[in-house]
Amino acid sequence: MITAAMVKELRERTEAGMMDCKRALQETNGDMEAAVAYLREKGLAAAAKKAGRLASEGLVESYIHGMGRIGVLVEVNCETDFVAKTDKFKELCHDIAMHIAASRPEYVSREEVPAEVIDQERSILKAQALNEGKPEKIVEKMVEGRIEKYYKEVCLLEQPFVKDPDITVRDLVTQAIATIGENISVRRFVRFELGEGLSKRACDLAAEVEAMTKQR
Repeated sequence: MITAAMVKELRERTEAGMMDCKRALQETNGDMEAAVAYLREKGLAAAAKKAGRLASEGLVESYIHGMGRIGVLVEVNCETDFVAKTDKFKELCHDIAMHIAASRPEYVSREEVPAEVIDQERSILKAQALNEGKPEKIVEKMVEGRIEKYYKEVCLLEQPFVKDPDITVRDLVTQAIATIGENISVRRFVRFELGEGLSKRACDLAAEVEAMTKQR
């Protein structure tokens, strides 16, 4: 039996409509987790229909962590200025910026990863697999599997969301699309960490000074 309390709990967990929650529980015989998954799947379907719509409004969100040691700027786009001003959209932008600070992605999506980077990664992974003594006939499958893992490490949308590792950042955005009702996309970001790269530059400078000294 589907009770009002069950419908209320599911609505609080998913923010879906009351009738949608009741239908989800009926379709899953009252299994709460299955009902959450059912609504997520429906949300994904609804979000896919919105994905082609132009998103040219939004926010540039900033996030500073560790008393100014890490800083992030991220541009998240939506369709209307009205949505950009809502608390839900602002919370989404904040969560994404916080995730970037914590998880150090290098690209927004796998489509942004340069082909030469993937080629180099494939070459390294293939050499590693062969050095491990793996049969050459299965090396290619192993390499592709490790490339998928690489994407999940360096691409923002494919990383497990820092506040809920059961979903990816892409899932987080998709859920927001389903809830808010507009297309939403992460356009770009930049992450700064205090002192990052300074050691390398100092070593490079020392090498240059040494080379100049030798020339004299």
